[in-house]
Amino acid sequence: MDHDSLEEMTRKKDELQDRANKLKKSRDELHDQSKKMARERDELNARVRQIRNQISDHKKKRDEYNERVKHAKEQRNDFLTRHIELKKKVKELERERTSNTGVNVNELKQYLRKLENEQMTQPMSAQKEKKLIETIKGTHLKLKEAEEKLNKDPKLKKTIEEGKLLRQKAEKQHELVEKMAKKAQEEHQGMLEQLQLLDKLVRRTTEIQESIVVTKIEADKLHKEFIDHVNNIHDIEKNISTTEKKKEKKKKIADVSAAQKEADDIFERFKRGEKLSTEDLMILQKAGLL
Repeated sequence: MDHDSLEEMTRKKDELQDRANKLKKSRDELHDQSKKMARERDELNARVRQIRNQISDHKKKRDEYNERVKHAKEQRNDFLTRHIELKKKVKELERERTSNTGVNVNELKQYLRKLENEQMTQPMSAQKEKKLIETIKGTHLKLKEAEEKLNKDPKLKKTIEEGKLLRQKAEKQHELVEKMAKKAQEEHQGMLEQLQLLDKLVRRTTEIQESIVVTKIEADKLHKEFIDHVNNIHDIEKNISTTEKKKEKKKKIADVSAAQKEADDIFERFKRGEKLSTEDLMILQKAGLL
């Protein structure tokens, strides 16, 4: 009965040990997976921090360029306003000068454009066209003389030059506005691209973290089951040890009884006067009968 029980406990222990080994292997594999995912998560988090810094840099540069755009627009508008004021002043001066000379430069220019347009668009005879060409030449000459007189006027000349200078400054500021606006847009676009990448990476790190949690929960379950199996194995080993000790004790008792019976039989032979061997005498001595 004890022998069969011992064999059954040994078989059960081996089964539990096999299952415990498999549980330990599966648990360790899950731990390895968790560590691998944690490394990937940490790498992604480092990348996320880097991208956030890049986004901050893009935003800072964009805002700086926008501020420069704002400042350049203000200067451009100031130059344009002053330019318009000087154009009005030029016209006023021209009107004053032409009223003195009796020649209106603007009217001459309009008249000249009208004549040139007529020459290009209206059908006419050769004689009429010749006469028109002479009129155009005369108007050109008259306009040139009038403009030369106006250009010699120091105040008018200075006002015109100031107006041209302001226009040039306005044009340069406008170029600067366009350049800075383009750079601001490039930084804004770079920021948007980095934000999209950031969103993608954050979603990926969240997915990995969720997988890590699930994996750790599963590993903990396997570990608990493993520990339960180990504890059961220890319990069975204790039972096996107890059973083996009981068997050993029974065996010793049985051996002592058998030895005593043998010694008693030899002693009876001794009392009957039978011849005993050296081995028989040693058994009697061991049993305390001599």
